[in-house]
Amino acid sequence: MTGVRHRYDCPLRWGDIDQLNHVNNVKYVDYLQEARGALLHACRTAAGVEHHHNDAYVVRRHEVTFRAPLRFRFQSVSIESWVSEIRTASFTLDHEIFEEQPDGTRTVYLRARTVLAPFVLATGQPRRLDDQERAALAPYAELGDTRSRPVQVDVPRERAAHHPVQVRFSDLDIYRHVNNVKYFEFFQEARIASLGRLRQGLKEFPRIASVIAQADVEYVAPIVLRPQSYDCWTVVSHIGTKSMVLESEITDGTGGSGEGAVLARSKVALVFFDTETQRSVTPVDGFREAMIGVLGDMVTTAG
Repeated sequence: MTGVRHRYDCPLRWGDIDQLNHVNNVKYVDYLQEARGALLHACRTAAGVEHHHNDAYVVRRHEVTFRAPLRFRFQSVSIESWVSEIRTASFTLDHEIFEEQPDGTRTVYLRARTVLAPFVLATGQPRRLDDQERAALAPYAELGDTRSRPVQVDVPRERAAHHPVQVRFSDLDIYRHVNNVKYFEFFQEARIASLGRLRQGLKEFPRIASVIAQADVEYVAPIVLRPQSYDCWTVVSHIGTKSMVLESEITDGTGGSGEGAVLARSKVALVFFDTETQRSVTPVDGFREAMIGVLGDMVTTAG
């Protein structure tokens, strides 16, 4: 079944750029949120479906594949979105962020998949998609056989690096939950903190940056504003010749006690990157072994 792809032109902001002069990985997810809102509005408008304020959609999962760096420019970047799966109590959107040339060729910067679930705002309980919603999604349906899968991680607390996550008022969405984009920022902060020791430990080697190739986040339960910080735990589950994988969990525990229910999971693949050539790179001999030594118990599987 093939439908129409919704197209949204998203303006960039100067503040979206990171230290490598690329759009930061968190900002891409923010762009997806803008495109998603535009698509859902188009679905409701075309189908004549009213938005009931007691009904809402929450993000259950993001799977984000970064294809090429996007640099700042004053022109908007294009985002195509379509419905790739419709189930009883959820639906999945696929996205592509790209720049299209006059001859029709594309530079694809990112591909992503987002699983959403409807729920009743007053009770916080999930609900099924009704017939009107299914009809509204149908024109943008491009259904396939590939399904999104839950994010699986293994983060033993006794080996994981701990980072406190303090929620700010500005992190909240209209439902008074932490916005789905902010989770990517929380995991980013924890990732940077947990790998901070590498700067000193690898100073004898040529400096090598890293960029995200894949980032998957599973939303288990809402994070809300509270005085106490939340706990984020991170391990390195793989270090290869050109990349490494970090797995993380945010829990409702605080103070690094190791207690608390899991609220979100993340798995991120980082690729070693040469800032001069703007390409992935294989580090020099001894770099990988030195990295494993510096990170110590945080590395759960080196190969």
